[in-house]
This record gives sequence, structure tokens and C-alpha cells, in this order.
Amino acid sequence: MRILLRADSSRQIGAGHISRMVALAEQATPRGWTVAFAGHTDNADFLAARFAELGVPVLGPETRADGYDAVVVDHYGIGEVRAEVNAAGARLVSFEDGVFGRRAADVVVDCGLAPQPRPDDGSGSVLTGVGYAPLRQVVLEARDKRRARELYSRETGVKLPRSHDGGDAKAPHVLVVLGGGGVWQETVAALLEALRATGRPCTVEALVRGEPTLPEPGPGQRFVVSPPGPSLHGKLVDTDLVVSASGVTLLELCCVGVPTALVQLVDNQAAGYRAAVDGGLAAGLGNAAALDSPTTATATLATLLAEPAARERLAATASAAVDGHGAARVLDALEGAVR
Repeated sequence: MRILLRADSSRQIGAGHISRMVALAEQATPRGWTVAFAGHTDNADFLAARFAELGVPVLGPETRADGYDAVVVDHYGIGEVRAEVNAAGARLVSFEDGVFGRRAADVVVDCGLAPQPRPDDGSGSVLTGVGYAPLRQVVLEARDKRRARELYSRETGVKLPRSHDGGDAKAPHVLVVLGGGGVWQETVAALLEALRATGRPCTVEALVRGEPTLPEPGPGQRFVVSPPGPSLHGKLVDTDLVVSASGVTLLELCCVGVPTALVQLVDNQAAGYRAAVDGGLAAGLGNAAALDSPTTATATLATLLAEPAARERLAATASAAVDGHGAARVLDALEGAVR
């Protein structure tokens, strides 16, 4: 099987589309498939490095479908291409997030928490739900490590020390992660102010490009900034709370089983945000604009920092909802469509 993966990343787009393609590549290469990636990987250097580790060449975005058995497109800016891909002798797999990135395909994947109804456009198989969400191996490894850590604590009554340096070891450790984009510094700063306003002891690490304004810490508080990169999932193993956007990263957090508070950054995250909050998978902080008056966000964060049981309920519900094996299911469907 020869497959071409097509997606882009940038400071504005973020890295979520590339992350899903890496997950597919990680599952396809052990099957003996020939895999290539076509597109821009700006702002996603650590994901592009994973392609290199897998022996997957990174080609230009103009690469055509000729010579491939299947093309996988995960892109909001590409229109209808099924006829062109089929004419080249390949099947088309299309990822969509509701109406965003929607196009006719031989296999359609809408792997969000709240898949949207779609018109009958002649598509073949339509795979819906988080059971088809492609998550990278590092996510599954973090899930296993976090579960082993929690099991040890339950059986022995001993809480293992966190791997993070700095801050009060007894205070909750919080990660602020707003995807791979670099345009959310003001939102990060507002979230840090909301955490400061809780008055609760905490060590807060913001994983963001640039230098958002850090608040003056209160008693028992510490605020630091680190660049996003491949270290994220190691941190998730023993983090007490993550503040995140409701995009692809949300599904990774659910799979790992990390207590999460969500902010909605853009319109295409609205359905996933509402599904996660209504389903008890995460606590809601509202949309980015609402953080200008963060009273509700501050109250929600204060509760999560003060109540470990509240965090544990969110994590257990989220982990049960997302098992992380979506990439294999998508490739099984693709293989069926081709053969």
C-alpha cells in the first residue's frame, strides 16, 4: 500500500492536522506500507522530526496523487479533489471537523467529540466519533505511564514525586497549552491572570511561543513560560491540571486522562468544547473573549485547584471516552476501500 498524507501547519493554523498525519504514519509504516507526506510543517518542527524518524519523506504541497493507492487530506483550505485523486488511480480519505474541511471522499473521517450531520454527497464510508481519532504513540505511552503511576499510588498509599522542577511540591502543577499556534499570547496572559486571581497555591507552566505577560505571583504561586515541543506528553504523566483549547490537543488530554479546563479559541472548536463540557470530560472556561472578564473562569479554576476529587472525576470520564486507537481503525477502513 502506498499512501500520501496531505496537511499543513503554521502559526495561525497550529499543528493539529500534522499531528493526526503523524499518528497515521506511525501505524502505517509497521504494516509495511510506503508513506509520504506533502505539505508545510511550519511551527511543527518536532512533528516533522517524527516523519524523519519513521523514514517518511516530506514533499512539497503540490505533490500529485499519481503512483499512490490512497491520498489522505486533512486540510480546511482544500476543496473538492475526489475526482482528481480517483482519476490518478487512488482512493481519497478526507478528515473533516464538522463543516470545516468537508469534501466528498471514498472514506470520510469526522473524529471529534460531536460529529456533525452531513449531506449525502456520494461519499463512501463515513467514520464518525472519537473512536477514529488518530493519536500518536507518545500519547498512548503517556496514558500507560499515568495509569501505572495512579495504580501505584492507590495500592501503596504513596504519591510519587512529580518530575517537574521548581515550585511547591504539594501545590497543584498546572500546564497551560493552547495548541501549536503562536497567536494566543494575550489569551495565555488572561488565563494566567485568572489562575493568579484564584489565590490558590499552584505552579503554572505556560507552553507557548513568545513571551506572554506573567502576573505577579501570589503566596505559594509560581509562573513560568516554556516553548511548546516534544516534552509535553512527558509532563502530562504527572500534571495535576491542564488548561487547553478544545482542538486536537483536547483528545490527547482525554486519552492520557489528565484533568482539563477548556477555553474555546475559534469557531471550529465550538462543538467539541460544548460536547466535552456537557459530557463531563472537561471543565469549561468559556471562549477567549470571555476571559476579558474572567470571573467565571477564576471560580472554576479555584474549584479545580482546591478539590482533587473534582479533577479525578473529569480525568476518569475523559479517559474512558477516548482509547487512542483511532489511527489503526482508519487505516483498516482505508485498506478495505482500496482492496
